[in-house]
Amino acid sequence: MPTLPYGSWPSPIEAAEVAASSPRIDGARFVGEDIWWSESLPGERGRTAILSVGIGGGDTAPEVLLPAPWSVRSRVHEYGGGAWAVTDEGSLVFVEHSDQRVWRMAPGTEPEPLTPADTGARFGDLVCSGDRLLAVRETHDDGAAAPLRDIVSIALDGSGIHVLAAGRGFYAAPAPSPDGRLLAYVAWDHPDMPWDRTDLQIVPLGATTTHAPRTIAGGPGVSALQPEWSGGALLYASDASGRWQLERRRADGDEPGDEQQLTSGDADTGGPLWNLGARWYAPLADGRILAVRTHGRDTLTIRAADGTGERVLDVPISAQILVRDVRGARALVTGAGASAPMGLWLVDVDDPGATRAVRGGALPRDEAWYPRARAMTFTGPSGPVHAFDYPPTNPGTHAPEGERAPYVVTVHGGPTAHVAGEVSPAVAYLTSRGIGVLDVNYGGSTGYGRAYRERLKGQWGIVDVQDVVAAASGLADAGLADRARTAIKGGSAGGWTVLAALTGSDAFAAGISRYGVGDLRALAADTHDFEARYLDGLVGPLPEAEQIYIERSPLSHMDGLSAPVLLLQGAEDRVVPPAQAEALRDALAAGGIPHALVIYPDEAHGFRQAATIVHALESELSFLGQVFDFETPGVPTLPLER
Repeated sequence: MPTLPYGSWPSPIEAAEVAASSPRIDGARFVGEDIWWSESLPGERGRTAILSVGIGGGDTAPEVLLPAPWSVRSRVHEYGGGAWAVTDEGSLVFVEHSDQRVWRMAPGTEPEPLTPADTGARFGDLVCSGDRLLAVRETHDDGAAAPLRDIVSIALDGSGIHVLAAGRGFYAAPAPSPDGRLLAYVAWDHPDMPWDRTDLQIVPLGATTTHAPRTIAGGPGVSALQPEWSGGALLYASDASGRWQLERRRADGDEPGDEQQLTSGDADTGGPLWNLGARWYAPLADGRILAVRTHGRDTLTIRAADGTGERVLDVPISAQILVRDVRGARALVTGAGASAPMGLWLVDVDDPGATRAVRGGALPRDEAWYPRARAMTFTGPSGPVHAFDYPPTNPGTHAPEGERAPYVVTVHGGPTAHVAGEVSPAVAYLTSRGIGVLDVNYGGSTGYGRAYRERLKGQWGIVDVQDVVAAASGLADAGLADRARTAIKGGSAGGWTVLAALTGSDAFAAGISRYGVGDLRALAADTHDFEARYLDGLVGPLPEAEQIYIERSPLSHMDGLSAPVLLLQGAEDRVVPPAQAEALRDALAAGGIPHALVIYPDEAHGFRQAATIVHALESELSFLGQVFDFETPGVPTLPLER
């Protein structure tokens, strides 16, 4: 076995292989004897298609039900979700990305529109209910200060739309009762985000009129999520106890005792509602409940209808698990695991050993090339800091004795997102070359309860920075990382933490920011409505906290930055507009700091196209090689400017 310096190990894992792996799936359904799902196709410029295979599986290639150029994607809240559904007779209804209209496609026919053109309306969270489609609608008017949102009923014959619930800032999760009498949904208003406070409300599901809603869960300091009907009662998740727990309530009950908490303990069934249509549990027809339970890693559990007798299912996934659909004792779930990349899985709750991947879920090469994540906990100023370590891993190479590995500390977005230590081709792209990766769940992350999440309240740019610095320092103190060759990388809110850590500490020798935030006041002025008041909780309300916005912003402290920086940005990003990256580029140039800015046309907040994914990964590797002085053969050199 050859001995080579870290960073220069030969690896067969190329950026194109990473781009083609781990499908991006948004929803799946049982339809007759088939399984349908939506999947973003990087090789087709990131368009989202509907694919299908038979439930029996086999080696049959998926059938493309919705051909190009159609692309299924909602832009409600900008992040979308719930962009398609299936009618009782098997017709596809979907939101077309280019015009945000709802279309219907019966088998073997061309799509026909169900909603009018040029109204400024977007739709998401689609749910079929008999002869109508329920949806969250978001209407943009250039003359209005903010979009209007409501829940509407769309006739499946195209005869019209009428409003079911209106008057709140945001809506999600419309859930019609099986008898068609009631509609449950989640609502909230600025300045709250859906993990801060939501209300679970019920209205009569009338044909032509709106009704005053009845609030049955939620309220100040409580996030209620995902209403589901089961056995004449309403199930939902609530974090009133500090963790998202499952509860049941009689839909017509208002007396004490009408509600029942079904789960307990130090785990969540629920998460941050960034995307519409997210489901963390599902009631089965026999009353049992299939649920995701999260504390660091995810587990998939089954329990009796009364919440007793929880059994953990032995399945190969433990991260990013969502329940997409159920039929009988079988379920469609998406997720990844310690040795299984992201995929769509068919799970039999009575025979979990028979779980199989419908799409994805398989590594493209021998698993010896992929590191197993090690859960680690470090001590930070605000308490424990949770992280997952991916050490350099290459079955054919090792490093000289005594050399410490270069590391990339990765910072997820949100900042309410969460990482859980799953196998990752993108991580292996680095670790197979001798570069370690430390993935940090800093204070503010979900997956550890409301108290851990609220450590970031009013402290964005402080607690997150302290936590990533503590994690990087702890790894170096343990002798696992080269302190002088530790970089930090993140996207969106993670990009903010990258920049804040580079300007506020000397813990990192380089930084990679994907569509990161450099100027808080500019973000507050320019970002979209869903996050327009997010900074109230993370930093403070404007104008009262304006001085804090100035003091916290990395652009205010570029004179304290000496580390090289790589900036990657989508030209069509409406969440963090390109002006942020351009201002950072100008400040880096003024300070003579080595840097590069790459702006990708036709990309928004998050990269979807194969060419972009490949170029971004190769640019990051080239950047690290130049900064940490190791060769990167086969990768184009990214020019750095000063």
